[in-house]
Amino acid sequence: MAGAPTLTDGVVTLRPHHEDDIPACVEQSQDPDSQRWTRVPIPYELEDARRFIRHAMPGGWATDQEWAFAVQAAGVDGAPRYAGTVSLRNLGDARAEIAYGTHPWARGRGIVEAALRVLLEWGFTERGLETVIWWAHEGNWASRKVAWRLGFSCDGTVRRWTDQRGDLLDSWVGTLLRTDQRAPRNAWYDVPRIVGAQVVLRQHRDNDADRVLEACSDERTAYWLGPLPQPYTRADAEVFVRNRSDAMARGTAVHWVIADPTTDDLLGTVSLMGIGGHSGAEVGYWAHPAARGRGVMSEAVRLVVRHAFIDTEDGGLGFDKLRLVSAVDNPASRHVAEVNGFHEVGTERAGTLCRDGRHDAVIYDLVPGDLS
Repeated sequence: MAGAPTLTDGVVTLRPHHEDDIPACVEQSQDPDSQRWTRVPIPYELEDARRFIRHAMPGGWATDQEWAFAVQAAGVDGAPRYAGTVSLRNLGDARAEIAYGTHPWARGRGIVEAALRVLLEWGFTERGLETVIWWAHEGNWASRKVAWRLGFSCDGTVRRWTDQRGDLLDSWVGTLLRTDQRAPRNAWYDVPRIVGAQVVLRQHRDNDADRVLEACSDERTAYWLGPLPQPYTRADAEVFVRNRSDAMARGTAVHWVIADPTTDDLLGTVSLMGIGGHSGAEVGYWAHPAARGRGVMSEAVRLVVRHAFIDTEDGGLGFDKLRLVSAVDNPASRHVAEVNGFHEVGTERAGTLCRDGRHDAVIYDLVPGDLS
């Protein structure tokens, strides 16, 4: 088969690899993020880049196994630069796997997304593809966000599937059909930093796991949050932190850490969950023992309620209703709801699970007109 054609949208150009790409290929493949998320050899040497450019890339075209392109785009000085590689790996029967790697200078500029749009259009129209599959190591949020923007589904995690230098890693997987719109399937919620008088609301970080462990091992927290594993382990805390991002990427929740404005230590969490449901997003929260009795949670919920009701054009979420559920015999939780103007609208028998079994739950709601 002939080698790579040259494709362009006027901003990015997909072209065959050539000798001048070798130094930039070395730079890209020695980058820590490239080594973490791709299968490039470690250490990566000049001879590895030569084999990649001279043999692997044209070889894929020669055998019709991989249709790979060098990506070229204007650098900061306006001159054309090598920006990475994108490819479709031919799986036969009108199927292909998409792959991409970006040079560090080109990240965060929309270059790889533009290149992949050109590649997908070519694959669907010129190669007759019906389905393109996307794989990424679990935790590769940059890859997942690009795939999301392109309209790929994210259908879940396949355990111990992708080979990475002899290790089998958990992997995300999704697909894009020829007939699919090449646009996001759902909202992807980011976590704005919100500063209050005595708290800061921010995104979860890996180093929050220790404080999560302390909080969820606390007897009072464990009592009211019945589904928590017991005993609660560091591994449970790490999964909790990691899963915060997944729900936001699926457009079903927004999760904040309630942090001390001086030390940045986790004081608790507050979330908007079940986004998109007809009953309105549900507000949920819990506090670290060190934060109790200080008004921390009341302020955190007030900030989240405000953000939820602010119009989207003004930077908020534009919601029209919120919901909150508390055990009827949990006075601290009910105080947070009531001090923030939530209205009690009913009781659900055995509506919440505590450590000693099901308790009746009181249901609250709030609409923008309830707020002064």
